[in-house]
Amino acid sequence: MSTTEILALLMLLGFFVLLMIGVPVALTLATTGFVFGVIGFGPGLFNLLPARIYGVVANYQWLAIPLFVFMGVMLEKSRLADDLLDVVGHIAGGVKGGMAIGIIAVGVLMGATTGIVGATVVTLGLLTLPTLLRRGYDPGIACGAICASGTLGQIIPPSLILILLADILQLSVGTLFAAAVVPGFMLAGIYCVYIFILGWLKPGLMPPIPELERDAVSRRELWTRFFKVVVPPVLLVAAVLGSIIGGVAAPTEAASMGALGAILVTAFSGRFSFKVLRETCQSTTKITAMMMFILICAQVFALAFRGLRGEDLITAMFEFLPGGVNADIWFLILLILVLGFFIEWIEISYIALPLFLPVFISQNVDLVWLAMLVCVTLQTSFLTPPFGWALFFLRGVAPPQVTTRHMYIGVLPFVAMQLLAVGLVFLYPQLALWLPKAIGW
Repeated sequence: MSTTEILALLMLLGFFVLLMIGVPVALTLATTGFVFGVIGFGPGLFNLLPARIYGVVANYQWLAIPLFVFMGVMLEKSRLADDLLDVVGHIAGGVKGGMAIGIIAVGVLMGATTGIVGATVVTLGLLTLPTLLRRGYDPGIACGAICASGTLGQIIPPSLILILLADILQLSVGTLFAAAVVPGFMLAGIYCVYIFILGWLKPGLMPPIPELERDAVSRRELWTRFFKVVVPPVLLVAAVLGSIIGGVAAPTEAASMGALGAILVTAFSGRFSFKVLRETCQSTTKITAMMMFILICAQVFALAFRGLRGEDLITAMFEFLPGGVNADIWFLILLILVLGFFIEWIEISYIALPLFLPVFISQNVDLVWLAMLVCVTLQTSFLTPPFGWALFFLRGVAPPQVTTRHMYIGVLPFVAMQLLAVGLVFLYPQLALWLPKAIGW
């Protein structure tokens, strides 16, 4: 093993050491990149850095990120989810487990609007967990449904991770959006089937809303609220995604219309104010700045690692794996699952995938299919105890009577369903590839 390859290994080790002691990820990427790059080649290696950073941040498609974030945060800050949950809960409340199914439905809609797991889990936790407990729901099932529905934003478009993966894998954003539709809704459907069957077998765990309470709200009033509260966000999401997937508008154009549409939907529901607009702009700026700062620091890491021939080292490592390309893919899935316990999906996307991408390109792996496997796997890591980020988010807003044990036990069936989804997408690639091919992407 050459000196540069040893430095590449030490660079990876240094990255994880700094990460474990609590150094912010962006600074960890930049520090290890600069230190080991200078040790290996001197400062001359980084003469390429300004042009590389400019080439990345000047990419036109990054405009879609703040616009999609604005769309989601606007709907979140306006607390439109309050009415959504109330209406959907009453519509489905007569069914055993109906409130939990309603949470999954709202999770799908919020995932398609916010695309931010933490915001969705916290919002659903604050709004629904006390209500579910008051209605006699088992704490574990309630926590599991909230965490699982909150993570749907990782895969249901317009997910931010799909935009980043499109850049990393050099694919069309519209292609990945189309590819994610079937796996995302399949996963939500699996959740709903599980909850419905469990409610039928053990109705005491998820009792329906009492008939007297349901009758207190007239059908006419309920459906009026449905068309006022639920239909506009659904139409907004359908218009944004439909225009991208159908090739009518570029992602940046559709995202700008989505941001404007979020303002109109919020105003239509009577929840728009300049305070909401100000808070939305502040949150959008913070989230976008964080993502772009990590993106810039990742370029330092990538340039140094490539200069130290780290990619050759990774390729050689894969050659030792028995089982061919399938074993390589499962190794990547396992690695992403473990990394997802400790670091955010943005860092994983810009660390793990670029390292292994040349291996999969050389083996002619379909990158659209690979991207869907990565998304579903990251979603699984967000749920898996004891490190799942969704569990940490919910723990911060859960009532005192809900213990960590309740959360861990409650999410385990959903983790099993996530792993089932990973296996289905792996065994049946057409789940991810059918829609892009059908519409000609």
